[in-house]
Amino acid sequence: MDNNISRENLTNSPSQNLQADVVSALKTVYDPEIPINIYDLGLIYGLDVGDKSGEVYVQMTLTTPNCPVAQSFPQLVENTLLQVSGVERVTVELVWDPPWSTDRMSELARKQLDFL
Repeated sequence: MDNNISRENLTNSPSQNLQADVVSALKTVYDPEIPINIYDLGLIYGLDVGDKSGEVYVQMTLTTPNCPVAQSFPQLVENTLLQVSGVERVTVELVWDPPWSTDRMSELARKQLDFL
């Protein structure tokens, strides 16, 4: 699977319906320390959704490598995505490079945290 899929390319995927459902599910998962969902927080570095296979690959990070949920959070994301209709298999890869920064947050997240 392509590990270099950017958030900007998500809507160009041939699996737009499943892709949209996966993104919606990601938006239900919140960082335990910042009251913003992981998608708008910019923790999702890559997302590949197989429209026919139902396979989902997520490359994500956390706000810090010392995050207390570093060991359990990828499993939470996997379990959440497995609840999406049409998703058969999920692989979540936790990466630390590049390090997360507030520059990765969506405009919505910036507004919610008064970063604008």
